[in-house]
Amino acid sequence: MPITFQVLFAPSRLAVTFAIKTLLGGGLALWLAMRWGLEQPSWALMTAFIVAQPLSGMVVQKGLARLAGTLVGTCMSVLFIGLFAQTPWLFLLTLALWLALCTAASTQLRSAWAYAFVLAGYTVAIIALPAIDHPLQVFDQAVARCTEICLGICCATASSALIWPMRVEQQLAVQARQAWQNGLQAASAMLGGEDQARQGLLDSLGRIVAIDAQREHAWFEGNRGRQRARAIRGLSQALMVLLRISRSVRRQWRQLDDAEAVHLAPWLDEARAGLASADQASLLLLRQRVWDAAHDERISAAEHYGLARLTLLLDYAMAATQALEDVEQGRAPKNVSQRLAAHRDLPLALLFGARSALAFLAMSSFWLATAWPSAPGGLVLTCVVCSLFASRENGAQIGLSFLRGIVLAIPLAFLVGQILLPQWSSFAMLCLGMGVPLFFGALGMAHPRTGATATSYCLHFVVLVAPLNAMHFDVASMLNSAQAMLLGVGAAVLAFRLLVLRHPAWLGRRLRAATQSDLVRLTRRDLRGADSWFGGRMADRLMQLARHASELPEAERRRWDDGLHGLDIGDELVHLRMCLAMAQAPLGHAERQYLQQLEAVLANGPAPGRGQRLDAASEQFIEALRQQPPSDPLRLAIGAVLQLRKSWGKWCRWQEDVHGHA
Repeated sequence: MPITFQVLFAPSRLAVTFAIKTLLGGGLALWLAMRWGLEQPSWALMTAFIVAQPLSGMVVQKGLARLAGTLVGTCMSVLFIGLFAQTPWLFLLTLALWLALCTAASTQLRSAWAYAFVLAGYTVAIIALPAIDHPLQVFDQAVARCTEICLGICCATASSALIWPMRVEQQLAVQARQAWQNGLQAASAMLGGEDQARQGLLDSLGRIVAIDAQREHAWFEGNRGRQRARAIRGLSQALMVLLRISRSVRRQWRQLDDAEAVHLAPWLDEARAGLASADQASLLLLRQRVWDAAHDERISAAEHYGLARLTLLLDYAMAATQALEDVEQGRAPKNVSQRLAAHRDLPLALLFGARSALAFLAMSSFWLATAWPSAPGGLVLTCVVCSLFASRENGAQIGLSFLRGIVLAIPLAFLVGQILLPQWSSFAMLCLGMGVPLFFGALGMAHPRTGATATSYCLHFVVLVAPLNAMHFDVASMLNSAQAMLLGVGAAVLAFRLLVLRHPAWLGRRLRAATQSDLVRLTRRDLRGADSWFGGRMADRLMQLARHASELPEAERRRWDDGLHGLDIGDELVHLRMCLAMAQAPLGHAERQYLQQLEAVLANGPAPGRGQRLDAASEQFIEALRQQPPSDPLRLAIGAVLQLRKSWGKWCRWQEDVHGHA
């Protein structure tokens, strides 16, 4: 069955529940707006549909973000009109700059609060553009829009919280267990060196990042939601470290000779079996046995390093299991870790902002050249689409989905608004005429594959019908508005098509440069939260590299390996610094000298012929470590230095394989 027919005629129970709640919230907002005589009740109805989300915490956070963005946009619209009402071209240039800055800010802020910057951008266009010919009325229009939008937010929030409430924190428990299972499976796959280990790593990183993003919504669902949100932080960090340690164990295993590998193979098999069962008691018993085996005087130094790292792996597997229990029981851990950091690229964000500004200026030039009365409606749609999707890799595809929604809304809006409603006169008949099309639209909003088209359909259906206490029916006005909508969204889509700013090869080089910069900073960064900071940023980059791998030529697809080499170097560096911190040995000068030399090498970056640059510094630092009284942290630190040297040499040799000798 096609997805559209499945969504509309065979919906799930959750989709029907969501559609009913959304329709009731929108109906309440429309009734109150009409009852209180607000200027444009359609804004209250549209806002209720815009902030509608399946989970109550999402609605609250999105509503608050929309409210904050609307208030800022309202103030800026009054300011811009007050300053530039007499010079339309300067007003449009200023609005284009504001739109660019808001788009860039929403790109940089990788959280649900980025929606506030989106609203701050296009709210100025919504309020100021219609008032450009009547600047003295801008304050009244700003107050009216704020009132209508706040009413829609309140009604949607109340509907979501009171009618069949679905809480984010309940969903987090299910998602947390799935992320935990996926993380243990990925760690086990990496221990075995299986071909699917890379895909498992990518899937696990994606789940960790996704659940950490959902954590924000739970803060708005009471004390239990906040406790569960804190526990999610601990789980995310434990899983990130688990994946890091599993890769380091596999790297250490590759340094064993054949006899040593055969000798330690049973321990590796037992560890993989323990990860599969994930029983706390079994993992604790296995951890103790591995730790005892690591201190057997008959084994070699390489075997000791391997078993010691395997012990760390089991420690973090137990920590991840404990973190999962905290999440499921709604119990916040004592030491709440920092949230996962995200990769940020300011130049790229400014380029996305420039793309929004250029699309807006192109549509503004058309308005100034033609003086088309309906052009401001198209400009508003250009602002909305650019603010929402200019930073998306698939912005053009989503824009086309918006166009499809408008095309679907036009005939239904004509039928309801120009044929049926002129014959009906009560609010009940208005709800009947608009409610049936909007109900099916809300069903589409509940499905990810049809959500963009359905949302566009609902919003533009409301705009074209334009419900008022004293309805005005004008076919010519409606068709002009429809043409302006199509033209405005089409201009944004054309800009997305022409200004492609994320070329895969260019993006890969920028991600590599950002990784190299983070590695340099990691040599001197405070260890508190270093795992969350580096791991979160690298997870973001690896997922971007994987998404664009299919678009690159065959010779360039190995940039994913480039990202993995950077991840391995960073993991070993964090591991080394943690071991040195636990050892508490008097290594001040030797440690500073080694880290400074390491920083200089990393700053120059990997390249053919540079694989030996860490050898002298590593030998000197290892000698300083061996002069200290022996301890387990110092032994692990020696192993980390050796692994850093080997990983650096491997990264440089990889550059030779890909790019050839210098």
